[in-house]
Amino acid sequence: MLTLLPPTSYLLPKKNLLAFSAGIDSSALFFLLLENNITFDIAIVDYGTRAQSKAEVAHAKALAAQYNLTCHTATAPQFTSHFEQQARTFRYDFFESLIQQHGYDTLLTAHQLNDQLEWFLMRLSKGAGVSELVGLEPVTDKGYYTLLRPLLEHTKAELLEYLESNGYPYFVDESNSKEKYERNRFRKAFSDPLLKDYSEGIRRSFNYLREEKKRLEADYEVITKIKSLSIIKLHNIQAKSKAADVTLKQLGYLLSAAQREEIDKEDSLVIGGKWAVAYQEGLLYIAPYLTTDMPKAFKERCRTNKIPSKIRPYLFEAEINPEKIHQLNHP
Repeated sequence: MLTLLPPTSYLLPKKNLLAFSAGIDSSALFFLLLENNITFDIAIVDYGTRAQSKAEVAHAKALAAQYNLTCHTATAPQFTSHFEQQARTFRYDFFESLIQQHGYDTLLTAHQLNDQLEWFLMRLSKGAGVSELVGLEPVTDKGYYTLLRPLLEHTKAELLEYLESNGYPYFVDESNSKEKYERNRFRKAFSDPLLKDYSEGIRRSFNYLREEKKRLEADYEVITKIKSLSIIKLHNIQAKSKAADVTLKQLGYLLSAAQREEIDKEDSLVIGGKWAVAYQEGLLYIAPYLTTDMPKAFKERCRTNKIPSKIRPYLFEAEINPEKIHQLNHP
């Protein structure tokens, strides 16, 4: 019997959105949610790169109608380079726009144990610490919503068996076998063979690693999350780059080893031209990097409330009150 992680208390009573593709993983999660009497809507993206994508969207709409759900759809533009990265950015921008527009509390994705192992092996081959190796978490607080991955303890083979034994419909994405994508190469050569023979041990290992990650991250705590602003209290200054690494990964940005070293050395910097990272009085601030012109009065309010200079433009653009930030972090 397949079970959901985390417990259904994270989903009841909540307004839930399922990232749906009509493939094996998301189809299994779709029917598991129904079986557990969890209310949800679905969202699907058509990338237009495969002949069957239109049929998948039509299937998603029909399923939603059959079970009285809302089906949100989007058509991606044609990406000419870095397809996986651009597709992921488009997909999550779409999901997060729906969350803000319709007030969803959670976003559910159908990542499973194969995905977890693929991530682990890919990061291991490039050099990574425990937090980055674990990668996928069952529960991730994104500030204005919670990202949930309820299938992380199940293999794709288990999900397929569940669908087949119940006669539930699903599509097979043929692009998953194309070895021009790095993830597919790791899947075929390493993760699938390992899980075929060692799934139980691998499952336990990831549970142990998550516990180790919690202990390693005890040197800091996220004390404020508003929109894309994160403020982390460091109990140990040596945890600065680790806290930044984990926080930025949750925001969709992976730090290089050189960037982690830079964060350790500097108290105020810009990462990849996208993220402002500032350390001040035991607090680590992380926000999108902007260069917006601000009124003099707003700058003075930020200075009075001890907001680092590189963080101020984002507060202004996001309409975040500097006084509120100061009150939250200097009670």
